[in-house]
Amino acid sequence: MTDYADVIVTGGGTSGAVIAARLVAAGATVIVLEAGPDYGAFDAGRWPADLLDAHALATSHDWGYSSGPLPDRQPWTFERARVIGGCSAHNGAIAAVGHAADYDAWQLPGWHTAQLRPLFALALQQMRVRTYTAEEVGPFHARCLEAAAGCGWHMAEDLCDLDANASFGRESVNIIHRLRWNTAFAYLDPLRSSRRLRIVDRTLVNRLEASADAATVFGVQDGKPVRFVADRVVLSAGVYGSPAILQRSGIGDPERLKQTGIAPVHALPGVGANLHDHPMVHADRQLGAELRQWLEAAAACGLLPEEQTLGKALSSRATDGIFDLHVFPVCGSNQTALTDGRALIEVACVTPRSRGRVDVVSADPAAAPRIDHRYLSDPDGHDLAVLRDGLGIAQDLLNHPALARVLGPPCTDVASDDAIRREVAHYYHPVGTCAMGHGPDAVCDETGRVHGLPRITLGDVSLMPQIPRANTNIPAVVIGERIAQCLLS
Repeated sequence: MTDYADVIVTGGGTSGAVIAARLVAAGATVIVLEAGPDYGAFDAGRWPADLLDAHALATSHDWGYSSGPLPDRQPWTFERARVIGGCSAHNGAIAAVGHAADYDAWQLPGWHTAQLRPLFALALQQMRVRTYTAEEVGPFHARCLEAAAGCGWHMAEDLCDLDANASFGRESVNIIHRLRWNTAFAYLDPLRSSRRLRIVDRTLVNRLEASADAATVFGVQDGKPVRFVADRVVLSAGVYGSPAILQRSGIGDPERLKQTGIAPVHALPGVGANLHDHPMVHADRQLGAELRQWLEAAAACGLLPEEQTLGKALSSRATDGIFDLHVFPVCGSNQTALTDGRALIEVACVTPRSRGRVDVVSADPAAAPRIDHRYLSDPDGHDLAVLRDGLGIAQDLLNHPALARVLGPPCTDVASDDAIRREVAHYYHPVGTCAMGHGPDAVCDETGRVHGLPRITLGDVSLMPQIPRANTNIPAVVIGERIAQCLLS
């Protein structure tokens, strides 16, 4: 059986849910193909507790992506959500927007900051973004605010400011009480009764074909092949999934496809390239007895947000005068796996220059792609140098009396470049594998349309040519809003 719609959205994640909702509201018929489950509207009461509870990262619906074995360190796991709402349904729910210079630097029509400001405002409203109040901030993060002020930071009331520079303050979040407010709730729920919207869950997209007349998506549902036809397909399968679908369809670097046993159909060498993320490393201290006692009591009551404060800072490599570091405290208790009795100050380089790749290993849609981020591999050592400076800033915070008197000695050695390379982690913000632009490695134009295949549109963070200085939660929503505008224009 073949199902037809005006538009097929492959992936009901952070961006895909936005795109589908905006198209349905404008009168289009839309089929959303989601590899994971759809638990229905929030009010139906069927959502698993871990996907609702914003005080801890959820892992129950993870794709299971990994770097595979690595020399001299443990493999990386690359958490991505396989559920309606995508990563907005299992992430840390931190709302950030980056800096105006980020989007202007793309130099793409329709993506200048002046044009995106209304979409950021809309995204913040739809996602119910708010800033932690002073009363909500726990003792550890209150001490972090005191330490930051004592170290000379500018204290910010609103971190969601596209024009703000170096500052420290209480985080903005899309959390209502304890509830993680995801894009399925924000965008799809008001339209679930519409006959123009159909969500087909637990359906793995294999490949697609595009002709002059239509676009066809081939997938697998309950072990059986399925097919869907539309005037247009929007690829919103994420930074790893979208390039993999294109590659299985024969769209990508011809030589790489041949090596995988896939016949090239349309040459686009940039598919899977330009993979990047914010590399991250931490300085830490053991918890002192007084702080440990409070944290354990708070955790027993379920009142323990591990992240509540965030700083934006400049390293010695910030030649444009704009922050290039996130510096953020994380503190849990013995009852949480993330920190395990430590207080951390994480530092992330938010202007990374290192680049990696995503490539399928076969034509099997169930086979995970090969993911090689190549963290800290940029030739001039920019990313490593930024992290090194960030660790110095983190140590200054930890050594301030407001924190030092409730903390113990360090746990992790990050004193050398080798140690930083050994300890580097990811910040959960991969982007870029189907980049917008008009150069030889660009995959789509500024409207998201794949070069040479006008019936296929990219609609997720894979189209970012360069990552912004922000958690990608809210920028992914803005991408959904902007691509929906392009599709409707």
